[in-house]
Amino acid sequence: MRLNTVKVIYAMVTRSILINRPSHSKWHKLARSRSFSSDTIFALSSGHGKCGVAVIRVSGPRSACSLKALCKTEKLPTPRYAQLKKLFNPVTFEPIDKGLVIWFPGPDSFTGEDCTEYHVHGGPAVVTEMANVLGSLDGVRHAEAGEFTKRAFMNGKLDLTEVEGLGDLIHAETEAQRKQALRQMDGELSKLYMTWRKQIIKFTADVEAYIDFAEEDNIEEDVLHQVNIGIEQLLSELDHHLKDKRQGEILRSGVQVTIIGEPNVGKSSLLNSVCQRPAAIVSPLAGTTRDVVETGVNIGGYPVLLSDTAGLRETQDIVEKEGVRRALNRAQQADIKVLMMDCHLEQQPEKDLSSFVHQHISDLGILLNSEDESQTETCSITNKEHLFENYILVFNKIDQLPKDDFVRLKAITEHCDLTTCMVSCVSGYGVDKFVTLLKTKVAQICGNPLAGSPSLTQTRHRQHIQACVGHLRQFQLHSENVVIAAFSLQNAAREIGKITGKITSEEILDVIFRDFCIGK
Repeated sequence: MRLNTVKVIYAMVTRSILINRPSHSKWHKLARSRSFSSDTIFALSSGHGKCGVAVIRVSGPRSACSLKALCKTEKLPTPRYAQLKKLFNPVTFEPIDKGLVIWFPGPDSFTGEDCTEYHVHGGPAVVTEMANVLGSLDGVRHAEAGEFTKRAFMNGKLDLTEVEGLGDLIHAETEAQRKQALRQMDGELSKLYMTWRKQIIKFTADVEAYIDFAEEDNIEEDVLHQVNIGIEQLLSELDHHLKDKRQGEILRSGVQVTIIGEPNVGKSSLLNSVCQRPAAIVSPLAGTTRDVVETGVNIGGYPVLLSDTAGLRETQDIVEKEGVRRALNRAQQADIKVLMMDCHLEQQPEKDLSSFVHQHISDLGILLNSEDESQTETCSITNKEHLFENYILVFNKIDQLPKDDFVRLKAITEHCDLTTCMVSCVSGYGVDKFVTLLKTKVAQICGNPLAGSPSLTQTRHRQHIQACVGHLRQFQLHSENVVIAAFSLQNAAREIGKITGKITSEEILDVIFRDFCIGK
């Protein structure tokens, strides 16, 4: 097939795509028209229950009408200024409450629509009456879950990553989660993705211009070479972004920490000591814990899901056997494993604590990682210590040790490279040190949410980035066939656009007209 024929086919396909798929500007205008012509919605935006002040938000074309009706006025307040108003039932004219009213005309509001906020007293009767009155107004209905934020997205006030950051900020329970969510809501992750997307669009524009105008003098000869250099650099940045050890995702969902060990070594007692409440049943009888007992705790500003598990041992009891199976499964999935042992004299190693612990873990049937089964017999001490990277070894019941045995065990643990701790869950000795060690491990896994580039926080982000990398690799494989390669670049830009919610091919044409002055 001649090159000119290929160009004609490519041009026909490209025009077909542009004609049949709405452009970004058309889609945006369509979204705005649908949003502004939709129902007016309202909802309680502050917390439920008795409180000093309750904030009721109204958004939509009839926000102004609701304000005039409840305030019995024909004049709207000064935008974005709080004014004290008496609120009335527009049907009975009975007063409801006296509160602050704020008028936000669109598009300068959270949703991009006309909005009104009523700051009333937070008693249940006041909030209920406000809801009844607003719901009785023509064209006004109660908002669905997330509808205010959805309208903000549809009206271009937020992109998808900022929406997700807002949701994470609302659900943040620890300081580190708050910092990460706020950073994403402020648009730092969005700016990073948009920068990459603009680069891909520029590469696509260069390739498409080369296809259409390579035989003329308008295009530089090395344009494809420069595109290949740029894509190689971009792939390096994307690979670095993906190799983040899932820090952002783990911080968002919580670090999985599982306490494991033989029966009656104090696993449940340690869980209760850390969370400072009787979350798990403690009994001198071995095998008391049959299922996984999980509780969320805040460790140094990081979210931790701490799990107590059934004691690991051979048993004929059907229920306990299932508990052991669940314990092993949870241990294999955990980000940090807390291995508990008691301090009886016969359990103490004389020299090599690393080998002793490795053998103990093998005896319990806990796999350190997917390769452990094949490495159990052959791995060196150095490799074993690497396998223990996310382990904390806890010796419990030190209050029962004679002084000489205590000194000997302490010396062994202090001269070992493993992360170890000696505790007494009865007296509380060493528990603070254990929490400190746990905090250090958790901080290493989650990283500093404010340092460096923003981290991936959602599985879908990772999937789209991986798909983008795949399309860029396809471009490199088919770089000599520029027509096919151009489609790979379009798909790569589309995958990035899916993360932020902005997908278009119109911008490619804008870049061509701006940079190459085609038709001038």
